Amino acid sequence: MILIDGKKISEEIRNELKLKIDRLKKESRKLPGLVTILVGDNPASEVYVNMKIKACAQIGMSSKLEKKDAAFSENELLELVESYNNNSDYHGILVQLPLPRHINEDKIIEAVSPSKDVDGFHPVNVGNLVIGKETFFPCTPFGVVELLRRYNIETKGRHVVVVGRSNIVGKPLANLLLQKKEGANAVVTVCHSAARDLRKYTLQADIIIAAMGSPLFIKEDMIKEGAVVIDVGTNRIEDESTPKGYRLCGDVDFENVSKKASYISPSPGGVGPMTIAMLLSNTYLAYTKIENF
Repeated sequence: MILIDGKKISEEIRNELKLKIDRLKKESRKLPGLVTILVGDNPASEVYVNMKIKACAQIGMSSKLEKKDAAFSENELLELVESYNNNSDYHGILVQLPLPRHINEDKIIEAVSPSKDVDGFHPVNVGNLVIGKETFFPCTPFGVVELLRRYNIETKGRHVVVVGRSNIVGKPLANLLLQKKEGANAVVTVCHSAARDLRKYTLQADIIIAAMGSPLFIKEDMIKEGAVVIDVGTNRIEDESTPKGYRLCGDVDFENVSKKASYISPSPGGVGPMTIAMLLSNTYLAYTKIENF
């Protein structure tokens, strides 16, 4: 069994981007810029945002945080997004989700300029992904595909079973792997909670990608010998033996599934670090397009 180390690969990507940005600095060029908009006081969102800002600083990318309280109105947020659509110093706009209930998330996502949509959530970019045009890919699915590529895991003609159909992971990941190009070209099955016998599908998979948000759901008897297993899930479960009274785990029963898998990603430490790395990568891509670099 080979462990897929997301921390290691994400660090490689950051170092590659840092070299590019160092080169821009030497040439006295404008630097890529990312603005993150955080509305409300969701503790998890604050942690994620701080990680993104720290990552930008590590590679020399310009970043800014717009933090607003929970009473910030939808119209005010739309105006703020529009101001950054027109701000040439920032090439990527990230509106941290979830938003407070009084704000329509779809409306905000659609307000971000597709050319600065480094989350890859705008309908224009989602449509381009589906039809195979160059676009911004959602960061977590992009990270999964990049992990497979960098570990030289063949996807062409392989049966990939994606367990989960969210708009953030499952659906875009399935569409990414369907594309007729290098690093994709797979035969893809998407499974979800309505499946009468999920094992029927997972046992056929050469590559299983678990993204349903159910702790330790994928068991050893659900995969065939030698399957590649990618765990996208991050769940908190009670554990009185830990100082915090809980621990994090994925959607895969790692301890037992790893006995049969040829490759497996842990959670935490697998796909998670890749999400931020691909956000940085998307921001650099947006910069090259906007600045015609």
